[in-house]
Amino acid sequence: MTEHIAHQPREIADCVSAYLQAGDLDGITSMFHPDCQIFFPPDQPPSVGIAGARAAFEGFMELRPEIKSEVFSEVIIGDIALLRANWKVVTPDGTVMAEGQSTEVAKKLDNGGWGYLIDCPNGPPKLS
Repeated sequence: MTEHIAHQPREIADCVSAYLQAGDLDGITSMFHPDCQIFFPPDQPPSVGIAGARAAFEGFMELRPEIKSEVFSEVIIGDIALLRANWKVVTPDGTVMAEGQSTEVAKKLDNGGWGYLIDCPNGPPKLS
């Protein structure tokens, strides 16, 4: 399998999409920081770590959809970045499975690329 590395934080979603279309779950999880938290759905406890990232994407593997992400804000300070994006998950036949506006925190990974540390596909969760 081809290794995809996000050289800029805004490239992470494109790498995740390429791995998703290739059916490479290990590749997808390589785009997440080991300490990541994924807040999806936002009203549920977060999925945590690489195991959480695996669980978040397992259900999409058979369909192999494309993630279309349009990053409209990126702030980088050292090895941390804040991203905002509009996104869609689109099946091979063009059906939009899901869409939203995300807020994400990315962090430099050991391989020199960027990965998600905090992933909020539908924005940050509300205070409880």
